[in-house]
Amino acid sequence: MKPSLPWLRTSLALALLAWGTCQAQILIGQTVGVTGSAAATVQEASQGASLYLDHVNAKGGVGGQKIELLTLDDKFDTKLTLDNARVLIEQKGVLGLFMTRGTPHTQGILPLLEQHGVPLVGPSTGAIALHKPVHKYVFNVRAPYQHEVEKAISHLNTLGIKRIGVVHVDDTFGSDALAGAMSGFKANQLEALFVEKFDRTKPDFTALAPRVAQKQPQAVVFVGTGAAVVDGIKALRGAGVTGQIVTLSNNASGGFIKALGDSARGVVVTQVLPSERSLNYPLVKEAMDLAKAKNIADLTPAMLEGFVSAKVLVEGIKRAGPKPDRAKLQAGLESIKKLDLGGLELSYSATDHSGLDFADLAIIGADGKFKR
Repeated sequence: MKPSLPWLRTSLALALLAWGTCQAQILIGQTVGVTGSAAATVQEASQGASLYLDHVNAKGGVGGQKIELLTLDDKFDTKLTLDNARVLIEQKGVLGLFMTRGTPHTQGILPLLEQHGVPLVGPSTGAIALHKPVHKYVFNVRAPYQHEVEKAISHLNTLGIKRIGVVHVDDTFGSDALAGAMSGFKANQLEALFVEKFDRTKPDFTALAPRVAQKQPQAVVFVGTGAAVVDGIKALRGAGVTGQIVTLSNNASGGFIKALGDSARGVVVTQVLPSERSLNYPLVKEAMDLAKAKNIADLTPAMLEGFVSAKVLVEGIKRAGPKPDRAKLQAGLESIKKLDLGGLELSYSATDHSGLDFADLAIIGADGKFKR
C-alpha cells in the first residue's frame, strides 16, 4: 500500500524542519588528544570550555543558534591532527577550529588553515612561532612558553638557585621552550648547568636520569607533555635528584598531579592564568559558579584555560553577525579591542594575535593542589 500524499507532505515538512534546525547550529571543530599522553590535561581543558559553551547554549546560543563543538581524537599524534583537521574543515564544514593541543601538531595544520581561510581560536600551546610572525588565522589566548620559562628562571635566581639544568622533549615545542630558557639564563647572567633532550614518541629516561643526577642540579626545568614528564620526574627522583623541578603550564592539571603521585609535592608548574581559587578575578568566580552548578567540586588551571578560550571564541562568533562564515569570524575576532574577560583584558588586531601575556608560578602542595 502506497503512503497517502498528505503523509508524504507531512514527512517532508518534518524532514525539512529537522534539516533546518540542524543547519542552524554553529559548528566548531576540535582535534585534540582525547587519548594519549596529554589526555588528562585535555579532558580538564575541554571540561572548562564546556562550562561556558553549555552556559551560552542554555541561554539560546548566539543569535538563536547553539554552538556545537565537534571533537575528534588525534591521540596526540601529529599525523592524526592533520588528518582530523582536514576532515573537520573539508568534510564537516566547520566555521572554525578550537583549542588544538601541541606545538608541532598546531604548526602542522597551518597550511590547511591558510588554504581554507579557517580561524583557529585558543590553541593550547605557547609556541612563539604562533605569535611571531603573526599567523592570520591563529588567535592565541595564552602567553608564549618562552615568557613562562624566563619567569621561572628569574624566580629561581632570586631564590639563590644558580645550578639550573634543562630537560626538554626533542621537537619544536622543546626547542621553543629551550630558547626561552637560554634567554632567561642570559638575562640573569647564568649558564645552563646542562641541556638534555628526549624522544617525544618513545621517551626513555633510563640513561638520562643518572646523567642529570651526577650534575647535582639545584633545579631542573623539565619541558614536555603529560605522561612523559610524569615518567621523567619519577626517574629523576629515583636517580637521586633532590633539586627543585619546574615544568610548564601545559601540565597544569589535576590529572598531572594525580599521575605524579608521591612525586608531585614541591613541583613548580608555570601558569598562564590567575589562580583557579582567586575570587578577586570575576572570570574565576564565574567559572567556579558554573562548575558548582554541575557538581564539579574544584576548578583546575587547565579548566580555567578552556573556559577563557571559550569566552574568546563566543565573542568572535557574536561579532561575526547573524549569518557567520569563516571570513566573518576572522573579522569578528580581529575587531576585539580591550575585551574584559573578567579581570583580564584581551585585544586583537590584524597585526597582533597574541592575546594575553599573563605568566605566574604555582607549586604543588602536600594536599595535591596548586598553591601560589
